[in-house]
This record gives sequence, C-alpha cells and structure tokens, in this order.
Amino acid sequence: MQHKTAQTLEPVHDIIERRWSCRAFDAAKAVSRAHLVSLLEAARWAPSCFGDEPWRFMVWDRNSDRAAWEKAFGCLGEWNRNWVKNAPVLLLSTANSLFRKNGQPNRWGQYDTGAAAENLCLQAVALGLAAHQMGGFDEAKVRETFAIPAQYACMAMIAVGYQAEESVLDDELKTLETAPRARTPLGVLFYENGWEQPVRTE
Repeated sequence: MQHKTAQTLEPVHDIIERRWSCRAFDAAKAVSRAHLVSLLEAARWAPSCFGDEPWRFMVWDRNSDRAAWEKAFGCLGEWNRNWVKNAPVLLLSTANSLFRKNGQPNRWGQYDTGAAAENLCLQAVALGLAAHQMGGFDEAKVRETFAIPAQYACMAMIAVGYQAEESVLDDELKTLETAPRARTPLGVLFYENGWEQPVRTE
C-alpha cells in the first residue's frame, strides 16, 4: 500500500502528514458503527459562524443498507464509480444557505461545512481509515433521490473505508495511486503584508 507522507518545510502534526486521498479501498472490510459515529462526532465539533452548524451529512453504509448505498453510488460520475465501488461507506456533505437562528443568508455556511468535512477526514486517519472527497457526482440526481431541500448546497461525496493494495485498481487509477504527492510552493499561495508578496519561510 502507498504511504504518502507530506513533505513539509517545518513539522506538522502526524495526522496531517499522513492524510491523502487514496482510491484503493478494501471491499471486504466494513467500517464499524463505532468508527462511523466517531467520524461524525469529529465533524460535529467543527467551528462555525455563530455556532450555527450549517452542515448536514448523509451517510450510506453498504453493510447496513446496501440498497440505499447503491442509490447513492448511482449518483456518482462514471469515472468515480470505477474505484468507489470498493468503499463500504459513502457520505454527502451539504451546507445550509440560511442561518437557523433567523433565516437570513449565511455566506459562511459552505466554508464551515468544509471545516467539518476536514475534521471527518483527519479523524479517519486517526482511526486507520481513509477518506476521499469528490466533486464528481450528479447534484440534481442526489437531491431528487434523497429529497434534499433546495436551501442545502450539495458540496461533496466522501468515500470512506480501509486502504487496500493498489492492485484492486485498473491501470489508469493505479498510476494515479502510486504517483508522488506534490503541492504548489508555499510562497505562491500564501502572502505576507501584501497581495502576491510571498510569505517568509525563514
């Protein structure tokens, strides 16, 4: 199995170093209910504007309701279905566009939902699981299939399970799975004191 530890200029927490979006999942290994609830608890305790908790997550566990999982799986794009077929758990993150407290527009709802999703992904690493977030799904189909209200933006599908050997993937996906991790240099994305002024790293 691939272990793609992030190469950083300064040390970061081990969980952050080890988090990456694998595509090789073990189809035979279920995610326990305790681990699944732990992932949701991690998401639940994310920060949010005014403590509004705008996120709503849908969960489909193939080992507890295969028919519902199949419906969610059918909302994925064809390319994603090639590898998600082995993931025992699928989730959908959605963001409330309105504040619960007053019904006014919440422009931070999607930002906060992203924070909750990242908490979930980091908790997956802590539990020995893998989580892969995806934008490749049919939003209209998932909204209709699961009666998701219009005020909730469908943000990402997330595959969760135990990592497997890359041999479970086809050749194209295997190449992606084994490719080295890379990131844009720090100074290109992070500025200090002025726009496009690279942050100092020493």
